[in-house]
Amino acid sequence: MTSVDQRLDRVRGEAAPCRHNARTIAALTSNPGCRRRAILDSAGVDKQRIATHVGFPAQFGQSQFAITRGNTFEAQVKADGCAELLRLLRELLGLPISEASYTDLGRADETDRLGPQSPTAQAARHSRSRDLLTESTGSSALFDHPLLQLSVGGQRVYLEPDLIAFQVAGRFHVVEIKSFGVVDGQADATKVSGAAIQAAVYVLAMREMLAEAGHDPETVSSDVVLVCPRDFSNEPMAALIDVRKQLLMLRRQLARMERVDELLAMLPADLSFELAADADGVPTRPQQVLEGALREVEARYAPECLAACELARFCRHEARGHTAGLGKSVREALGGIDRVTTVLALASGELTPAEDQTEAAALLQAAARLRAEVLSERQGTPA
Repeated sequence: MTSVDQRLDRVRGEAAPCRHNARTIAALTSNPGCRRRAILDSAGVDKQRIATHVGFPAQFGQSQFAITRGNTFEAQVKADGCAELLRLLRELLGLPISEASYTDLGRADETDRLGPQSPTAQAARHSRSRDLLTESTGSSALFDHPLLQLSVGGQRVYLEPDLIAFQVAGRFHVVEIKSFGVVDGQADATKVSGAAIQAAVYVLAMREMLAEAGHDPETVSSDVVLVCPRDFSNEPMAALIDVRKQLLMLRRQLARMERVDELLAMLPADLSFELAADADGVPTRPQQVLEGALREVEARYAPECLAACELARFCRHEARGHTAGLGKSVREALGGIDRVTTVLALASGELTPAEDQTEAAALLQAAARLRAEVLSERQGTPA
């Protein structure tokens, strides 16, 4: 275990780590400047518990009904050695596939006696996934639950995708199984976009795996297979989605992220988000102390965070009165002016701008004049 791993364990406390997945990485790369999320996710901190304890519980996520429906649909698609999925793939890709081998890479083995989250068990599963994925050639094959790795903020993180990697004629296709419906050939655009970004995370991780093993990473296709229920039934259907744009975005955003070891060096050595519970399961740490720990790590709040981060409501409350709460475009257009009161004072001319505020002040004053003219014209127009 490295010193960075030890430090992250101290940050998390005694709780079991929450592992990265495609959703967390997609959310992290959508706001790569947020140091708070980078540290908490790297340490595997349970952000939902943290948010609840400080009084700002997250208000998004799947209901238990939706989770159960998703698991049922996935089991249906994978039943009988993925016979139904193989039929869909044969029709979608136009390939004469009569049958394919099926390997569940998530199946328990002898390393699981150490616990599935132990470094030894994870390393063994990743090694097995890499060996089978890189050595499979010739015949068609389905690989379920491979354990992948991806470099995030200078740290190698494990990804346990709930997917199947389909290999045929030496080429891989990532398969994403989602339970949202496709009605009359149309699906919710937001849900499709989310599925595409998550699939792109797995494509990128598989390409890195092949490249490290000396294979051509482009054998992992950028066309992913999305399997969803048709209309209002549970009948599965499949469609190809091109994720090249999402791959470019992910690479760019991952490259922009600060290294976790450098972020840790900026923080107090005793920083911890420990939430030890009493006999009733209630965290014993005072709320104010936990809030203080959160404020030690700089956040980069944007309204978009509300749909992707468990701590977004706390960060929004913290950002009240700051331009960050108005969104990324506003924050960037104002050139680093942090306080809303400063913006209003510059716009009205009550505050003399500093040298680095001159351009922003001119734009704000022009906007204020235009607003005053528009309001004056409206007030002078007969009802």
